[in-house]
Amino acid sequence: MNSTQNFDGWVKSVQVAMEDALSAFLPQADIAPERLHQAMRYATLDGGKRVRPLLVFAAGALFDANVLALARAAAAVEMIHAYSLVHDDMPCMDDDVLRRGKPTVHVQYDEATALLAGDALQSQAFIVLSGQDNAPDRTLAMVRLLADASGAAGMCGGQAIDLASVGISLSLQQLEQMHRLKTGALLRASVMLGALCGKFPSETEEAALDAYADAVGLAFQVVDDILDTTADSSTLGKTAGKDAADNKPTYVSILGLEQSMALAEQLRQNAHSALAPFGDRAYFLRELADLVVRREK
Repeated sequence: MNSTQNFDGWVKSVQVAMEDALSAFLPQADIAPERLHQAMRYATLDGGKRVRPLLVFAAGALFDANVLALARAAAAVEMIHAYSLVHDDMPCMDDDVLRRGKPTVHVQYDEATALLAGDALQSQAFIVLSGQDNAPDRTLAMVRLLADASGAAGMCGGQAIDLASVGISLSLQQLEQMHRLKTGALLRASVMLGALCGKFPSETEEAALDAYADAVGLAFQVVDDILDTTADSSTLGKTAGKDAADNKPTYVSILGLEQSMALAEQLRQNAHSALAPFGDRAYFLRELADLVVRREK
């Protein structure tokens, strides 16, 4: 088996494990209130690349993390991600009708159910994460890490800046800061939660993971902007060209397509360089950086 097959097999195994874990950690669909629980499961299961759980597991592999602990941390991150997508797609925000190749939650159900499903997914994430079989101080640190990445200093803050930036010209530095919060904060939390599921990283190792996560987080958004311009809706599983139609600032609108592609490649190289302290042990993290940059949807 060559290294590519090894990585592909690992990705599939994590994705299957996450589907099982998420199904187990989410409320069952036949338990009242059924419609809410059905919407939560609809939003979270049977779709997505599971990039954040993959980052949790890849970082955890560096620190001999327990698989069950990684499953809880990864499921919590993915629930936060799913809740953010449910709310982002609603008419009061991006007003989109397609997500992961199927109708968005507010279209499939209704706006009120979508709002509640997102709220409940956020709460469920912390229920799952707080159930870690760790020393209390480590569990608290993990809960705080995910809360910081999800709130006003992270994902929600970035989304607020994004909404306020429609039709406004941003500098490249302003755009990067917005996406460090909106996209990068949760990706960084994924990496650090994976590490905290095992042995505590040293200061050098934590700095390396931080630099890696920063590069991957920005690369993820650069590639998203590129694909929004170059791919079609059937490939993406969501509405293509929506950022341009909504007059949102993107890397492509500021840099152009060619320079955006060059930036994504530079960020991929930066991510690889950041992992130098780990040597060959960081194989999965390196491959994930490549996956983020070279994906087609």
